[in-house]
Order: sequence, then C-alpha cells, then structure tokens
Amino acid sequence: MALGSAGVLVTATLIAGAVAAPAASADSRHGQDREARGAAIAAARAAQAGIDWQDCPADWGLAKPIQCGWVSVPLDYADPYGKQIKLAVDRIGNTGTPQERQGALVYNPGGPGGSGLRFPARVTSKNPVWANVAKAYDFVGFDPRGVGHSAPISCMDPQEYVKAPKMDPVPDSEADKLAQRKLAREYADGCLDRTGRAMLQQMTTPNTARDLDVIRAALGEKKINYLGVSYGTYLGAVYGTLFPGHVRRMVVDSVVNPDRDNIWYEANLNQDIAFEGRWKDWEDWVAKNDAAFHLGTTRDAVQAKWLQLRATAKKNPIGGVVGPAELLAFFQSAPYYDSSWVPVATVFSKYVAGDTQALVDAAAPDMSDTAGNISSENGNAVYTAVECTDAKWPTSWRKWDRDNTRLNAQYPFLTWSNAWMNLPCATWPVKQQTPVNVRTGKGLPPVLIVQSTRDAATPYEGAVELHQRFQGSRLITEKDAGSHGVTGLVNPCINDRVDTYLLTGRVDRADVTCGPHATPKP
Repeated sequence: MALGSAGVLVTATLIAGAVAAPAASADSRHGQDREARGAAIAAARAAQAGIDWQDCPADWGLAKPIQCGWVSVPLDYADPYGKQIKLAVDRIGNTGTPQERQGALVYNPGGPGGSGLRFPARVTSKNPVWANVAKAYDFVGFDPRGVGHSAPISCMDPQEYVKAPKMDPVPDSEADKLAQRKLAREYADGCLDRTGRAMLQQMTTPNTARDLDVIRAALGEKKINYLGVSYGTYLGAVYGTLFPGHVRRMVVDSVVNPDRDNIWYEANLNQDIAFEGRWKDWEDWVAKNDAAFHLGTTRDAVQAKWLQLRATAKKNPIGGVVGPAELLAFFQSAPYYDSSWVPVATVFSKYVAGDTQALVDAAAPDMSDTAGNISSENGNAVYTAVECTDAKWPTSWRKWDRDNTRLNAQYPFLTWSNAWMNLPCATWPVKQQTPVNVRTGKGLPPVLIVQSTRDAATPYEGAVELHQRFQGSRLITEKDAGSHGVTGLVNPCINDRVDTYLLTGRVDRADVTCGPHATPKP
C-alpha cells in the first residue's frame, strides 16, 4: 500500500560546514563509508553549481511565481564521479520581508513515489494553514529519484498497468493464488527490463536521503528545514540519522515505524489491521448520516451493502470495467483521508439508488488520460523499487500465504490487495539492502512528530517508536482521529504548535494530546 498515495547557491569555501561527511555509525560497513564520502563530494559540487532557477516548463502545471530547476546527483554515491542523474526541484520565495526569511522548507509527501512539486502551490493558493510559515520560508518541492521528471522509472506499460477489470484480490482457490504469484513475478522482472539493473539497485531510501542533502547544498543552505508526511517521515528519519548535524528543524507527520524489523514486510501487515479499523470508523459515520446517504443506520448494515456491491462487481464488473479490485482502489481512499469520506459515500449512495455511472466514472481507469496513467504507473514502480530494494523480504511463498490468510480472516478489507501489491519483493531481481538503524546523532535538534491515533496507512505505534529513537523529540497526538496527514488539516491545537516550532524552534515542555479535527459533514 503506497504510503500517502494511493515526496539553491554559494561557493564551496563558504559552505565547508555544509558538506562535512556524516560520522559513520558503529554498525556501518565500508560501503556506507564510501557512500558518505560520495555524498559529501556531491554536496560540495552542488553548492558550487547552485540551481539555475527558471519559469517552470508549461506542461508541469506550476505557474509563476513558482520557479523550477535541476540538481545533479550521483546515481551511485559509492561512485560520485560516475553516472549522474538530474532531479527536478521547484520553489517559491518567502512571502514576508527579507528579515523574516529563515531559509528553505523542503517537503516530501510520501509514497515512496510521490512528487513534492505541488508544495509551493500552498503559497499561490493562499492556503491559510501555511500562511504564517510561508512568511518565513521558501517552500521547496522535488521529484525524488525515479519519480516524475527525475530520471523516471517504469515496470510495465502504463496503459496495461491501469487496464480494468483486474483479478479479484481475494483468492477463491489455489489457482487464483498461482495466477497472482505469476503476475507479481512478471512485474518484478518488468522493473529490471524497463528500468535497468544500475538504476534499480540504487532506488533506496538512504540514497534519496543523500539526494536531499545534495539539494540542501545546492540551495545554499547549511542546514535543512524539512516537512515529511507518510513515507516522507521515514525519509526524514533516515536523513536525520545520516546527517544529524545538517537538520535545522524537522516536522514528521503520520509516521512510518522506523524499526528495522518493520521495514517493509511487517509494515504492510500492520497496515492491514489499521485499515480495517479505520474502514469501520467510516462505516459508523456513514450509518450516523443515514439521512444523507441511505446506506443503513448501523455499521453492519453499511457493511452488508458493501459486500453486496463487491459480490455484484465480482460476478459482472460494473460498466464492464469496475470489479472488486477497482472498487477497492476507489473505496480505500475513505480510510486513508477524511476528505474522501463524503465523496466516497456519495458515489456509493448514488449506486445503491440506481445510478451506476457515478461509480464507473469514479472507479474505472480513464484510458484516454495517458499522462495520468504514465504518472500512476511510475508512482507504483517507485513504490515497489524502493520498498523491495530497501530491505530483505521473505522469499518463501508459504510464509506470505500463511501470514495473509491468517490476517484476512479478521481484517479482510485490504489484506490480500496489499499482499499482491508487495509480492514482487519476494522475487526481486537486485540485491536487497539492510535498513538504516534510525537513531539520534550528534547535532540533531528536537524533531516535531505529529500523529493521529487511528491512522490506517501509518499506525500510531510508528510515531511512538520514532519518538523513542530521536532524543529530545516531541510528539503531538491527535486523539480519536485517523486522517492520514495531519498538519494540512484545520486543528488549531496542532497548527499553532507547528507554526511555533517552525518559526521559533520552540517545542512544548512535554508531549501534547490534541482533540480531533472536525468530522466531515455530508
């Protein structure tokens, strides 16, 4: 399950402090030392080159005054003078006075596979939640390696990737499982064929963290201010571990559990449990608003209608294209984001009332949207490449089958769908790495951690784990809420503290629990 989707200019002498290689941790190997040196070399080079800011290309959809540019990074940090790739970056200057400016705030929205290029649009759209912070910071976004405009990778033909209807993710037989296993193996092979071994081997979170440090240097910043959501929290955690002295301020929102044992197989199993809980929260809300949606006055009644819809779509895909897989892809946005509660319930309600077209429009792929389909396929390719290359995955099908069969019995909403999405990692064609041991290093400032208790994509335990690993960090808990990505929502108890931290560096003396943001209204 993609986390959160369903991510510059002085001379080298002036910023010598900005390019010192991070201290190697006790458990680092020779290769990591070489990569640390490579990252320092690449950062020094980027600091000298800076970024040639220009108006953004017309087809990027980023209007002036947002500016775009490129930062070159080594494909392989162990070989910093070898092949380079270009990363797309964009920015908008701070809205306050030159005296108010505190540097660049760099953003990653998650994925892996999400683009951060829309981040400066929070300023041009006058997003009130970010107005105070925008006075002090340039908002900087980027496409991580492999994503979008940054040496994009691919694993299969995009039109084939979106084609519907797909197989029902919930298997009825061993034959169904065999068919899904074959698809997963073909997908893994496709990643190698279409992306190439050299690139695929370097699609890792530590490399993206090194890229982030090169971007920092190219921006002319000695230290980075960073905002990461979802997978972006793991990127931040790895960056903070590899480059603790290069962090000025860091906000992580909806946190991936950084425990090595959790990355990434266990993380996906834990998602299945959390998604079931948040799906039930949504069904309770739909039942409470039966006057608007007419889907039943109890959770069980809403669930019965869902199962009926699923069975109908399995027997005869709705409109010829919407089967159970397509239904799940659409409906899972409700447990992900509160902003999807009303739209998903509205489409469901229309379908039950006899309007099937609304559901087809919402859940079926648009085969004419070739640019959107290329983007979707690319996002999934990056998700797969990073998660599969970051860590060792079980290769035994018996283990996958046993774990997912057991979970599906209690948490059926997403379990098998998530399993097949990740199964390419069982036959991954390049060497799998060992995750970074996330921990506090010299110079790491207090990190602000924000998390809702009922988040489905990144369960609450992840925030607690990172809080324990980053000494001096502060945890803001949004109680009885579960939208994925908290800092963008209106909740003054949270918004004011994020503002205070980014503007002054101050955190509360102790951890804080906030009430939930407002529940959506139909």
